[in-house]
Amino acid sequence: MRAHYPFWPSRLPYSLTPPATSLWDNLEISARRYPDKAATVFFGRSLSYRQLADGAERLAARLQALGVQKGDRVLLCMQNCPQLVLAHFAILRANAVVVPVNPMNRADELTHYITDPDARVAITTADLAPEWVQASQALPAGQGLAHLVVSQFTDAFDAEVSGPDAPPAHWHAWLLTRHPLPVLPGGQTHAWAEALACTDPAPPLSVGPEDLAALPYTSGTTGLPKGCIHPHRTLMHNAVAGTLWGNTTPEMVALAVVPMFHITGMVVGMHSAVYAGATMVIMPRWDRDLAGSLISRYRVTHWTNIPTMVIDLLGSPHFAQYDLSSLRYIGGGGAAMPQAVAQRLLDQFGLRYTEGYGLTETAAPTHSNPPDRPKQQCLGIPFMSTDARVIDPDTLQEVAQGLAGEIVVHGPEVFSGYWKHPEATAAAFIELDGRRFFRTGDLGRVDEDGYFFITDRLKRMINASGFKVWPAEVEALMFRHPAIQEACIIAARDSYRGETVKAVVVLRSTHQDTRAEAIIAWCREHMAVYKVPHIVEFVPALPKSGSGKVMWRALQERENA
Repeated sequence: MRAHYPFWPSRLPYSLTPPATSLWDNLEISARRYPDKAATVFFGRSLSYRQLADGAERLAARLQALGVQKGDRVLLCMQNCPQLVLAHFAILRANAVVVPVNPMNRADELTHYITDPDARVAITTADLAPEWVQASQALPAGQGLAHLVVSQFTDAFDAEVSGPDAPPAHWHAWLLTRHPLPVLPGGQTHAWAEALACTDPAPPLSVGPEDLAALPYTSGTTGLPKGCIHPHRTLMHNAVAGTLWGNTTPEMVALAVVPMFHITGMVVGMHSAVYAGATMVIMPRWDRDLAGSLISRYRVTHWTNIPTMVIDLLGSPHFAQYDLSSLRYIGGGGAAMPQAVAQRLLDQFGLRYTEGYGLTETAAPTHSNPPDRPKQQCLGIPFMSTDARVIDPDTLQEVAQGLAGEIVVHGPEVFSGYWKHPEATAAAFIELDGRRFFRTGDLGRVDEDGYFFITDRLKRMINASGFKVWPAEVEALMFRHPAIQEACIIAARDSYRGETVKAVVVLRSTHQDTRAEAIIAWCREHMAVYKVPHIVEFVPALPKSGSGKVMWRALQERENA
């Protein structure tokens, strides 16, 4: 018997047979079962399951008219909003592949997301559309976007809404402004309302469990982000397993604030809710007082989050006004929940914070704490249908209980491989006992009860409030700055974010008067805000090995000391 089985939720099987259908079928079935039930709530406006499915069918028909065929990759770049959910399922309904893109990315970063998956169609919001136009324009003729479908936030709610359902005042300029449709050189832009007015029939549904469903991108220690090949079956497994693990019923009301472009928000937030026929109360960005108000007003039962969100909400001067008594499940991952905060949730509200662990490559959870038996600052136990081990990263042999090594995972949620990167795919997997295991690159240990704990990282990565920052990617962007001769990115401690990004920079001899503030401002224009260095240190030279490689670890150790 596995060490963790005595702590397994007694109501659940150890493994699961997921539906042998496409992810679209989950929405179609929920729309038949709960046609008038709210699928989403967004600033006071509800979208029923029937409306969501009907809208997705119409947009799928429009995508077909724009030339999207089975297996084509379609870019989806939005903050959380009902349009993201509708567009995600419309792409699946068109037998195509969702390529979720972080809306914080700037034009310099977006070009890769057009060229690498060979995407010709993108769906976005009007505030982000100019970045996509700029990215497309930067590419050679014939490689840019052919079509850009653009939504305004107020396509999903009443701009005149007032009272408790109104967006925060500091968001008004962002959410309420209706931007003109940009011109896409060499292509066409289409308004959301026009796209949804399509009266053509949607194409016959022809995808199943083995067909490609999503291509989320993950960065790494070298080079540009790589697409993770996820067929319908990998996402389906974790969507279904997640509903069972979290005691989800159709009466669940989930606060959907974890970004749905991210694998956790996509699978645990969106797909699990749609499979169950539950309601998503959607937040486009984090705002602690809006979160407190929505939990209270809509009697939210389930809240998946990043620990910094909980810390922020508990620190609000208005916290005493909020009623959290409806919450039945609170948990998340991306960073460790501080023990004192987890204890406060338990003592004050009777809530056990349930931490989990997973990667883009594993459709989010490979590990989760049993909701009734969680351990604090712990990854949890291997998820349903999942085999996880700890190995010596050099010998690839399993290590004894309690010893640290690399966490490896085998299960139905594990991706098929990296898009266009057969060498990286081959390096990411090993065989143990006749099974194919994915190498996570995270170092951990297993305690006597079979619970997993992170001890360190094998990969060079910075974890800033749950956002993974890959130094090689930031360095590649910074080298474009005319004043920078060399740059090395390391992690610096941060009391709120846990870690933050620090740049150690060598300036060109012709730009010695460049100030740190100017470099930070430039970075804000050219990269997603969470990647931007908060600290810039100028040095005359970077430490290098005999072969000329930058010794980033020496800089990191100096910073840690």
